[in-house]
Amino acid sequence: MNKDLTAGKPETVLWKFCLPLFGSIMFQQLYNIADSLVAGKFISENALAAVGNSYEITLIFIAFAFGCNMGCSIVVSQLFGAKKYGKLKSAVTTACIFSGSVCILLMAAGILGCDLLLFLIRTPKEVFSDSKLYLDIYIWGLPFVFFYNIATGIFSALGDSKTPFCFLAVSSISNIAADILFVKAFHLGVAGIAWATFLCQGASCILAVFTVWIRLKKFPYQGKPALFDAGLLKKIIVIAVPSVLQQSFISVGNILIQSVINGFGASVMAGYSAAVKLNNLVITSFTTIGNGISNYSAQNLGARKYNRIKDGFLAGIKMVWSLCIPFCILYLCFGKHLLLLFMEKNSSAALLTGRQFLWILSPFYFIISAKLAADGILRGVSAMRQFMAATFTDLILRVFLAFFLSDLTKNSIGIWFAWPVGWTIAMTISIFFYRRECSKYPCSEKSA
Repeated sequence: MNKDLTAGKPETVLWKFCLPLFGSIMFQQLYNIADSLVAGKFISENALAAVGNSYEITLIFIAFAFGCNMGCSIVVSQLFGAKKYGKLKSAVTTACIFSGSVCILLMAAGILGCDLLLFLIRTPKEVFSDSKLYLDIYIWGLPFVFFYNIATGIFSALGDSKTPFCFLAVSSISNIAADILFVKAFHLGVAGIAWATFLCQGASCILAVFTVWIRLKKFPYQGKPALFDAGLLKKIIVIAVPSVLQQSFISVGNILIQSVINGFGASVMAGYSAAVKLNNLVITSFTTIGNGISNYSAQNLGARKYNRIKDGFLAGIKMVWSLCIPFCILYLCFGKHLLLLFMEKNSSAALLTGRQFLWILSPFYFIISAKLAADGILRGVSAMRQFMAATFTDLILRVFLAFFLSDLTKNSIGIWFAWPVGWTIAMTISIFFYRRECSKYPCSEKSA
């Protein structure tokens, strides 16, 4: 159901809107966690390394889908807040045409270039074929990834975070069952994991797109909205391109870091693959709440309720920090037990790698979560240059330090310290830009 985010106590509104988003990302991460868990437990350590290695490349494709999601979502949020329903419908169809075109180009690039990418990141011979097999199947499912992201972006723009949560809950649970079925019963190996993800994402995409179509038909509007609007496309691109660049540059950075990790062998790759899944569970949770803050900010910007944007940032900080505490305790105290879900006890080198990664990163979740909350405001008010400056600072520092520290220490542990340094400096920049942007808006009205 659609929800107006421009009325009600900001903290209450954000909690109600963001909690289902948080639940959604938990189930979304189950896709990746289930893939690694089944690979490590039911196939082999090399299969776990292959899935983790492929995952870094899939993040490039997801970056483009996410950018299309945010471009559509922010523009639709602003139009929904302003109650311009005809333009809203045109924005949706324009975003779909744009996203479909991008998806086709990416599929062609993926089919032709995955071998080269795997070679460039120094994929070891023992995991190369499985990595390629996983990616080949994943690429054919890209239309599902793109249009599902567009659908969820529209739901969020309309203030509805519960519908995508329901889709993801069913899809993720189905994916776990399909992973086990294809690997244990059909003995398909890594291909079984990829096909399970393909089928479950496809089903959730079709249901989500159909539900969006039904929802949009209910908006009142006289006449027939334009199928394609060049002006709205420009607004979508202004948000989408920086978001794509942000996510894809992060993915490229992660691939470069993955190439450093691959130089330390399959055991370190497997340990990192397991630990980074747990870390991504946290980071994507913060990112999703930041996306919710973006939708909240965009609706209130469209309604010219500027004080609510500032109140929303403080509410967002409380929200993300309340999540940091349990995650930090869980990873610092019980990281070993969580990592053992992905690997056997005799994988001592992989286990040590994973524990070191979690010990170093988890105390800094308070830092990165504050950055992502500020980024949510910047994106919601379309301050994309500032948003990109903070993100690229983090990325460049992490990549440079990963290479430098791994060479300095001659050990993989040096790589993990790149994260806290990048996060801390980028957070400082994001908060500075947030304060500067919000100072531009008048403070004449009170938050409803």
